[in-house]
Amino acid sequence: MSSGLFALLDDVAAIAKLAAASVDDVAGAAGKAGAKAVGVVVDDAAVTPGYAMGFTPDRELPIVWKIALGSLRNKFLFLLPGALLLSAFAPWAVTPLLMLGGAYLAFEATEKLIEAFAPHDETVEPEDLALSSVQLEAEKVGGAIRTDLILSAEIMAIALNEVAGRGLAVQAGALALVGLLLTVGVYGAVGLLVKMDDIGLHLAQRRRPTARAAGRALVGAMPAVLGGLTHIGTAAMLWVGGGILVHGLAKLGVGQVEHLIDRLAHPLGRVPLGGPVAEWAAFALASAVVALAVGGVLAGLVHLIPRRR
Repeated sequence: MSSGLFALLDDVAAIAKLAAASVDDVAGAAGKAGAKAVGVVVDDAAVTPGYAMGFTPDRELPIVWKIALGSLRNKFLFLLPGALLLSAFAPWAVTPLLMLGGAYLAFEATEKLIEAFAPHDETVEPEDLALSSVQLEAEKVGGAIRTDLILSAEIMAIALNEVAGRGLAVQAGALALVGLLLTVGVYGAVGLLVKMDDIGLHLAQRRRPTARAAGRALVGAMPAVLGGLTHIGTAAMLWVGGGILVHGLAKLGVGQVEHLIDRLAHPLGRVPLGGPVAEWAAFALASAVVALAVGGVLAGLVHLIPRRR
């Protein structure tokens, strides 16, 4: 009797250790995958506040909440099952799909740079003026969720590439954890950003001079903060998209570009102070140049085809 009880306790302990090891594997894989997806996350956080602007303050957080729910739906109903099916039945397709996403990031970043430096018409279309606030909100939320689907697909593809060699359960757990944590982090930060001006106005109306000064400074700084975040998001798209393309080409047997960048960046790693940072910055800059080249070609094709038609 006692021996049977001890055997059962040993089995329970073994199962507990296995479960703990699985949790550690999932957490470690999720952390590594999330770190690789940081560039896309920054761009997601930079893009989303624009969808909640232009509405009354009482609608800003509900709009962010709707977009966050749509993002979770994108990840857990469509992208997570699709990623697991891809890993199980067509793992060879992960790298080409990842490169396709990298090319899209390169194209989007290049388009943003073109729009920033080239003059363009910003007139409002008559049909936009005719929309009610409810219709406009629904249209903005729908557009944000569609954009999130593309960015979330890229995040899931990056995460899947990092855990491709693990078991299916670890892959599922890591992808789910990455999707949940990044969604909470991104849209929590977006909600805070869109309300920072309201927080600043609230502080500016307080009696204390320090609170009023802090509130005015916060309101005045928000345009620069949002603009800087947009620039950081564009830069992140370039270095992440370019890095994906460079590593993908190497995996497909075309490693000359990656070897050339390594030869240029590796000597900087031996610099006494800040060597690893300088090496990473050089690789990121070279990857961004690759992304600009690919994005420029794609942008040219996209703009040339309608003209020919």
